[in-house]
Amino acid sequence: MAVRGLAGVPTPATPMPEFPSGEPEGPSLVTEVPGPKSKALQAEMATTQDAGAVKYFVDFDKSKGNFVSDVDGNRLLDMYSHIASLPVGYNNPHMLEVFQNPANHSLLAHRPALGNAPPADWVDRLKSTLLSVAPKGLTHVQPMMCGSCANENAFKAIFIAFQERKRAGKPPSADELASCMVNESPGSPDLKFLSFHGAFHGRLLGCLSTTHSKAIHKLDVPAFDWPIAPFPKLKYPLEDNVAYNQEEEAKCLAAVDDILSKDSNVAGLIVEPIQAEGGDNHASPDFFRKLRGICKDRGVYFVCDEVQTGCGASGHFWAHEAWELETPPDAVTFSKKMQIAGYYCTKELIPASTYRVFNTWMGDPVRLLQLEAVIKCVKEYSLVENAKITGQYILDGVKALQAAYPGLLANARGAGTLVAFDAPTPSDRDAIINSLKAKGVDIPPCGEATIRCRPGLFFGPKHARIFLDTLEDAVVSHFKVAKK
Repeated sequence: MAVRGLAGVPTPATPMPEFPSGEPEGPSLVTEVPGPKSKALQAEMATTQDAGAVKYFVDFDKSKGNFVSDVDGNRLLDMYSHIASLPVGYNNPHMLEVFQNPANHSLLAHRPALGNAPPADWVDRLKSTLLSVAPKGLTHVQPMMCGSCANENAFKAIFIAFQERKRAGKPPSADELASCMVNESPGSPDLKFLSFHGAFHGRLLGCLSTTHSKAIHKLDVPAFDWPIAPFPKLKYPLEDNVAYNQEEEAKCLAAVDDILSKDSNVAGLIVEPIQAEGGDNHASPDFFRKLRGICKDRGVYFVCDEVQTGCGASGHFWAHEAWELETPPDAVTFSKKMQIAGYYCTKELIPASTYRVFNTWMGDPVRLLQLEAVIKCVKEYSLVENAKITGQYILDGVKALQAAYPGLLANARGAGTLVAFDAPTPSDRDAIINSLKAKGVDIPPCGEATIRCRPGLFFGPKHARIFLDTLEDAVVSHFKVAKK
């Protein structure tokens, strides 16, 4: 493989058919990216809000399938998919039908306060969408507004359940009711959530206390004094580092158990199946099974943050399915590809009193309509199986490039199409990403020097081949080496 490079990686077959209504054959560039029109729009946008994160402005009418078109007429293979949130590609006819179907117009025209006055068919729609794909063992679902909102309200639900468990059915005391009004104990207890170094769980105030991926996310914002545990730093290739990785995971599990043994105020623990923003950091199914066991033994609620990994991209509908847990998580949060955000949970996490987990909208019926289209596509087009097959092809291809160009790419890893690999330095990583974009592939960074794949669910082997060929060209161009 080191000699043959990508030539030694056969293109697999997938049960997924072509993108509905067709799509372009490949990228096409007419200007640099961003081009002059995008730059002008970004400058105008900057007069009214922060526009520093804008990469280019999208022409959604011309975008199709896995290819995004910008306002300058460039067409790129989209492996970013709007921060992993565009599940079934651009202008998918099943998604467009959601907005064209007259039966949906009343929901499109009204945004109800779902907690107070939901539409007549709301329960049926929840059952046919969110509850139809609920993680095993979780019987309840609470729609929310975004991933951070989902995590934050899952924290609240767990704090409430933790205290209700302590009261053993008794109502809150007069002292608790009075003290909480001035942010004092016992009504405002010193409860905590345990999280991991490298984690990202959102940017809201409570979520930021469990986010530890980049300093800029947290700078200047007050934080809760909550404990943080180390997350495993695995060595690759996995098959050559079995003993080291087992010891590394054992150390991290021991650290978690030590924290929980010393602090009875830790009510919950939150963990990502893959630490995405923190560098696409993985751990073994055995690690997560043992982590779940520690939480269960210590009476600590276990939350799985599937905001980025949920909805099929991992090769399972929910990434944590690969762990084969004996006891399901107490809550699973979701957003992004699911279109609507929220959390699944056990009945125990539903507060005894109303209005305790609440906001005006409690979700968005339009996004639930979009989820109907997503689930239809997932089932009809075998998109989970496609993610598994295509993801393995991407991973095999990156490993082949690692072997062909030793020292220039490293640590290929992944689950489904959630594949990542590292460049030697952050500057090398950024240069490769910029080269890819200049050649028609938009792909995001994460962590210190990592490039991560975040395509949509209709991303198949032929798209992966475009990416792998372009990646090789970018590596050869940046490092000025001969093509193998």
